[in-house]
Amino acid sequence: MAEERRGSWFGFGFCGFGQALGSGRGRQVHSPEPLRTPGEGADVCRVSASWSYTAFVTRGGRLELSGSAGGAAGGCRDAWASEALLVVLRAGRGSGPELQVWEPGSALSGEPLWVHTLAPEAEGEDAPGGEPQAGALPLLPGARAYVSPRPPFYSPLAPGLRARRLELGTEHALLLDEAGQVFSWGQGRHGQLGHGTLEAELEPRLLEALQGVPMAEVAAGGWHSVCVSETGDIYIWGWNESGQLALPSRSLAEDGQTAAREASGLKEDGSDVRRTGWGEDGGPAPFIAIQPFPALLDLPLGTDAVKASCGSRHTAVVTRSGELYTWGWGKYGQLGHTDVSSLDRPRRVEYFVDAQLQVRAVSCGPWNTYVYAVEKDS
Repeated sequence: MAEERRGSWFGFGFCGFGQALGSGRGRQVHSPEPLRTPGEGADVCRVSASWSYTAFVTRGGRLELSGSAGGAAGGCRDAWASEALLVVLRAGRGSGPELQVWEPGSALSGEPLWVHTLAPEAEGEDAPGGEPQAGALPLLPGARAYVSPRPPFYSPLAPGLRARRLELGTEHALLLDEAGQVFSWGQGRHGQLGHGTLEAELEPRLLEALQGVPMAEVAAGGWHSVCVSETGDIYIWGWNESGQLALPSRSLAEDGQTAAREASGLKEDGSDVRRTGWGEDGGPAPFIAIQPFPALLDLPLGTDAVKASCGSRHTAVVTRSGELYTWGWGKYGQLGHTDVSSLDRPRRVEYFVDAQLQVRAVSCGPWNTYVYAVEKDS
């Protein structure tokens, strides 16, 4: 097996709390810039971004926090950052690794809020750079439970459900099982569950629209969802207020207008034009505010996708050839196109093409984006 080429992480978008996004100063980085990795010569293998801080895990097992939450710890295998809590998977003192839940402002000192010892797990997929990891949090090793952002922090999955990936949105969850089927549950008022309704689901429910199409990736945004099939097709659904579905959007709103719409209390039965995308005469409207069923999305030139990630209201996809496409809300430069424009169609990030870099991984924070890329073969 050929040795994996070591690459670099890049960042762009919101950095108002001092997140290590490139070398730019101020609140926005509009174009990809090399990450200011924490620690001298740190080799980052995992990035998990919350709104105000970012967690970096190195191949040496060191965890560093950057932004409004600071601190560092050793012996770490994975970390998951959210505004409410920081979850860390660390080497345990007993028979298995420990799952630790911390307050983000604790600087990883003192005692965690909660600790649970896990049974020794099987090795999982490789992290960027080739080092095995046990499956990214919040899915726990063994695929029998997951981390919850509120107590109880350890939540078992439904009996008999074997997962290989779990993604949490603001109000919903997506699960990819071992057979490539997708399940969703949580709030559905923005169509983010993909079942064709705006109703909530209390338990994981199979996406019947995708049955028979094995999926390789799932990603959950604030109120939208994406999955990538084993053959490289993209399916996307949910809220399209900022063009994050790459479907026609009525307005690519600034954050003040969007906040007003989020709080507007639109009808739950789908009768409002802004939710359904249908005009008063029953015909199609020239925009789609909510897409409650998975929609097939074609990238330019019919390019196949291999990875996807979602921010609060933007979407990023990595292609089989190592290109990065982004679209949706761009106010803080999180799309990487050198400006703050929002887009309702996929656009390639030219920085990596011009720099002769192949993108291998992408991880979106709510308002920013992190990318791992390697040099192209000469």
